[in-house]
Amino acid sequence: MSAVAVTWLAVLGASVGCYLLKLLGLSVPASLLAHPVVARTALLLPVALLSALVAVQVLGGAGALVVDARLPALGLAALLLWRGAPFLVVVVGAAALAAVLRLLG
Repeated sequence: MSAVAVTWLAVLGASVGCYLLKLLGLSVPASLLAHPVVARTALLLPVALLSALVAVQVLGGAGALVVDARLPALGLAALLLWRGAPFLVVVVGAAALAAVLRLLG
């Protein structure tokens, strides 16, 4: 089997798995979802997952912890978000800082 076929099988398998997971989520009883602990966990879980994704993207690299221009850019983005800056300003400001830091060395 070629590498392309294996890749497509993996994509199709992941797609079916995601669909089944979504169906499983829809079958959870409403009484369970109304429980305060479950509701609070469901509210905070996306924030934790997105934070983990950001941390991996900012600090990860070649199987090791990497601190480079991305970390100060993330700090600037957090600062701008905290100060209530528009999203476009946050993205452009963080990208500009990362670009300048990479240009400087």
